[in-house]
Amino acid sequence: MILIHRPAQVKGPIGESLDRQVLPPGEPIPHDALWIDLIDPTKEEDRLVEAHLNIEIPTKEEMADIEPSEILYNENNARYMTARVLCSSDTDNPKLIDVSFILTERALVTVRYGEPRSFSMFMARAVKPGGCRHRPEAVLDGLIETIIDRAAEILGTVGSRIDRLSQAIFENEKQGTRRAASYRVALRSIGRKGDIISNVRESMVSVERMLLFLSASMPRPQKTAGYQSEWRTALRDVQSIEEHATFLSSKVQFLLDATLGFVTMEQNDIIKIFSVMSVIFLPPTLVSSLYGMNFKIMPELDWEFGYPWAIALMVLAAVLPYLFFRWKRWL
Repeated sequence: MILIHRPAQVKGPIGESLDRQVLPPGEPIPHDALWIDLIDPTKEEDRLVEAHLNIEIPTKEEMADIEPSEILYNENNARYMTARVLCSSDTDNPKLIDVSFILTERALVTVRYGEPRSFSMFMARAVKPGGCRHRPEAVLDGLIETIIDRAAEILGTVGSRIDRLSQAIFENEKQGTRRAASYRVALRSIGRKGDIISNVRESMVSVERMLLFLSASMPRPQKTAGYQSEWRTALRDVQSIEEHATFLSSKVQFLLDATLGFVTMEQNDIIKIFSVMSVIFLPPTLVSSLYGMNFKIMPELDWEFGYPWAIALMVLAAVLPYLFFRWKRWL
């Protein structure tokens, strides 16, 4: 599918905006298209955009390359940049998708195989008055800013959930709640939050590389137009998010260690109970073993109170270790 964003015919009272439309199959791309958004493009759609802007659209396999020279480069007066963007972060299966940004003098082309929420957020803003200037660089700047804002929003949400999870873990232990099922749920929750934080960091690292490439490859007219300062501001925001992600990662690691420590303590308590039970029943077993020996000379066998004596001796042998453990506070 090809989404076309064109300059709005009527400017709003507070600035410029964009009009959005889905390009019907078989129709040519409008000459004034400012942003061409390719979503799961077919080969025919790729060729249509390539002929319109005299560029090459990277394939999905090329976008997944990790070599900087394959995802950040200049070709035919166009800058090719690929970043990893968060997708499905509100679900139980968050992921990263590769998004290519191709910046030309006439238009910005984005190629993606997913629906990141940051794109829909920017689209909703761009169609409003003052939402976006009528330049490809302005569209790219707005997209990058929205991706960064979305990453910050996700980190804020994850941070709040980590605080609630931390409170639940430590308060449960304080109240003496010892349930293996609750620890399993906590471990799964910690793992999911760790994945999201890791995805945010990976996304921001790729955006940071893209911003550094933009700053280094920006032509002189665009540098004097103010875009250079915008890239530097976005770069500082990215670095701030990376620092926050590092802090949350350390907090997640602390919660993981604490939860595993509680699980170990729970297991030790169970093993301690079995150990104490075996020690308590060991002396009565010894007494019963002694009186189970069928020797001829054994006075207690002919004694009238021999059986009650043996029972009382076994009970006493069990009670005394138990009282000793309680006195030592081992139970």
